[in-house]
Amino acid sequence: MSANALPPVVDAETWQRQLEALRAREKAATRELDAIAAQRRRLPMVRMPDYTLEGEEGPVRLADVFEGKRQLIVYNHMWFQGKEWQCPGCTGFTSQFTRLEFLNLYDARFVVVTQGPIDEALAYKRRVGNTMAWYSTANSPFGTDVGAPPGEGFAVNVFLRDGDTVYRTWHTNGRGTEQLSHFFALIDLLPYGRQEEWQDSPDGWPQFPTYSRGTSSQEIAALYGPDTA
Repeated sequence: MSANALPPVVDAETWQRQLEALRAREKAATRELDAIAAQRRRLPMVRMPDYTLEGEEGPVRLADVFEGKRQLIVYNHMWFQGKEWQCPGCTGFTSQFTRLEFLNLYDARFVVVTQGPIDEALAYKRRVGNTMAWYSTANSPFGTDVGAPPGEGFAVNVFLRDGDTVYRTWHTNGRGTEQLSHFFALIDLLPYGRQEEWQDSPDGWPQFPTYSRGTSSQEIAALYGPDTA
């Protein structure tokens, strides 16, 4: 990082003029996101088999994971068999969601699903202080069928329930999950941004290898886990 890694200093009028030019692009991006959301609402859907998952109270049908709601958001958390600490990206992502009651107003629920055995998954949930409801697909093809097979990537899937019939309406993975997170949204507001090598930043800005500045699963557990109470 250069000692001169600072934005140029200008008068208030010049700053306001450049802010307004940026604001025009920001508003255009907002309108494009509105258009994308409108297209998403018009997507067709796929009928799902009658999967059985494992919950804290035992086996549960996919339709019952909704707990009476019509809409369900599922975060498929990466799981590596036999590892004490699971994916730090997934652990950090789900640690953000601590107050989800507002979804009740929209007839919706948000849960975590992982390929790990339910007893290990719940133990990990407690260790890192996660507050969401967790389910296991260790004994079900559900994870593989929705783009999150054992030992591989994470995903977000959205489902709609009509009685006991469940339909899959949307899916994303990779950077597509960023829109659900306030983490990157806040960091992207900062003058130095994410400070990652791939970002287009001025010369001298601090930059580090991609994902090297994230919080580890151990650090999340230290911040939010039961031992911090």
